[in-house]
Amino acid sequence: MEIFSFGEYKDNIKFKVLDERKIRASAGILFLVGLFGSINGFMLDNYIVIPYISGFILFNFLIGVLINPKFAPSMIIGSLLVRKQSPLYVGAVQKRFAWSMGIALSLTIFVLSFFLLKDVQYFEPVCMLCIICLLLIYLEMAFGICVGCWIYKLLLRTRILPEPKERPNCMGDACEV
Repeated sequence: MEIFSFGEYKDNIKFKVLDERKIRASAGILFLVGLFGSINGFMLDNYIVIPYISGFILFNFLIGVLINPKFAPSMIIGSLLVRKQSPLYVGAVQKRFAWSMGIALSLTIFVLSFFLLKDVQYFEPVCMLCIICLLLIYLEMAFGICVGCWIYKLLLRTRILPEPKERPNCMGDACEV
């Protein structure tokens, strides 16, 4: 087992994969955490939780991308929740891109929330980013729609990103690279 690896080779699959069931369970956990923070911040005017929640989500994505998704806290819990289900493998390269987008979004929320907590009247940009983040996580969790994977495919088609060595698939072959 490689510690510093995003995805792993399974069976006769020629590219690195992740278990989609674990990813969706992880997304569900992140959605609940983000929803808790959003309710506290936007309905109860308790904005102090936003940096902690966004920091946890950032930490989760950093561990997943820089070390290994297996060690991300939400993936550990998600793996326990779906351990009796058969795995459903999808390509890891586009999921890594999507998780990197998660890093950028949660880092932006994290940094802005520290600066804007002092003046709550300017908190709307953070609110909008939180809503976008929750929407993206919800689409992944509920419908298996990976917007980051779709953007990855678009960037490959426009040749902004180089062609990968592997030709991995997405959930339901929705964004087959």
